[in-house]
Amino acid sequence: MKKLISWNVNGLRACVGKGFLDFFKEIDADVFCLQETKLSEGQIELDLGDYHQYWNYAEKKGYSGTALFCKEQPLSVVYGIGVEEHDHEGRVITAEFENCYVVTCYTPNSQNELKRLDYRMTWEDAFLEYLKRLDEKKPVILCGDLNVAHEEIDLKNPKTNRKNAGFTDEERGKMTALLSSGFTDTYRYFYPDTEGVYSWWSYRFRAREKNAGWRIDYFITSKSIDDKLVSADIHTEILGSDHCPVELTVDL
Repeated sequence: MKKLISWNVNGLRACVGKGFLDFFKEIDADVFCLQETKLSEGQIELDLGDYHQYWNYAEKKGYSGTALFCKEQPLSVVYGIGVEEHDHEGRVITAEFENCYVVTCYTPNSQNELKRLDYRMTWEDAFLEYLKRLDEKKPVILCGDLNVAHEEIDLKNPKTNRKNAGFTDEERGKMTALLSSGFTDTYRYFYPDTEGVYSWWSYRFRAREKNAGWRIDYFITSKSIDDKLVSADIHTEILGSDHCPVELTVDL
């Protein structure tokens, strides 16, 4: 049985000051993945006991970045997806275990006025190819801030956000393409019709207080292990970032 957690901490140093380590210890995950650490090497030292720590930093300071902490030492760890154009921002770490790959990902944001949408589309295609290659070898557990609300049920105000970053037809289409390539959105696997449960809320307009949120943080797994999925959860009660942690338990 493996319990996995994924959390976009929106600046790990700030999150540590808001109770990160308390949650980390209490949840006692086998694998704990972070996105948007906003760190350079040497800027933080975390005492996580027996966990193995892996960090991927963006070249640009205070930007992006991912981390993966695990109790069991992986067979191998890969940083990035092996495509030069996409490997400067610290967005992906892949840990290979005996019976699966765990991939933590911080998908590029399409940004205001969609100025990075074209880049995002290129990224999506390259990343999907990467995942499919992994899936040919052993099952994949992908987690992270994938920067898209897939369906209208996944955000509070779908009508007014239709052409905004994170809910464009293009981005949603790429998520559909990922899922139809043999992958499962684990939260929807367990809760196909649940509304009003989100993982990100803007810091503006008291959005979290009003629960005007988006579900953009995911655990997505190879369809071949659907029968091994035990539970999925979104920890909306946990503060410390504008995102909350998401969880998957899988019997692998």
